[in-house]
Amino acid sequence: MKFEIYGEKVRINEEMEKRIEDKLSFLSRYMAVDNDVTARVLVKPYNSKLKIEVTIPTKIALLRGEVIHEKFETGVDLAIDKIEDQIRRQKGRLSRRHKESLAEIFIGDAEEVDIPVRTKTIYADEMDLDEAIMRMEMLSHSFFIYKDTDSEKLAVVYKRNDGQYGLIEVSE
Repeated sequence: MKFEIYGEKVRINEEMEKRIEDKLSFLSRYMAVDNDVTARVLVKPYNSKLKIEVTIPTKIALLRGEVIHEKFETGVDLAIDKIEDQIRRQKGRLSRRHKESLAEIFIGDAEEVDIPVRTKTIYADEMDLDEAIMRMEMLSHSFFIYKDTDSEKLAVVYKRNDGQYGLIEVSE
């Protein structure tokens, strides 16, 4: 894993960098972290305290922890604890998830489309349904667009109001 550690109006010394790198090494316990993953840490003043933002974009999800604290060391520990909690929560959700195909269980109702406020362009990665649900949950989004490995078509998995999942498959 690579590290990008920045201080905005705060000088980051070698001891601070080493503490951050040592604390972030825990990720290898939970998932495979390759050399392409870059952990970004930003430390900046916030009133009389420090704001520590840790962002780790992985293949699975965007992990993020943000803490405001008086002490740098404690703030780093708390921010990394938040990231670790995100990973643990997702692993728990995966173990409880049913392995049945959502396409057979749910029939999606068409909803009225609003005028978009913000436009985004995405690249739909190729993956199976379980991985798409895991990424959606880790991002805390209500839907996720992906390319299904079996059908090689675009699909949208979404979280329903009753807590279950729905799947929209694109037909041509």
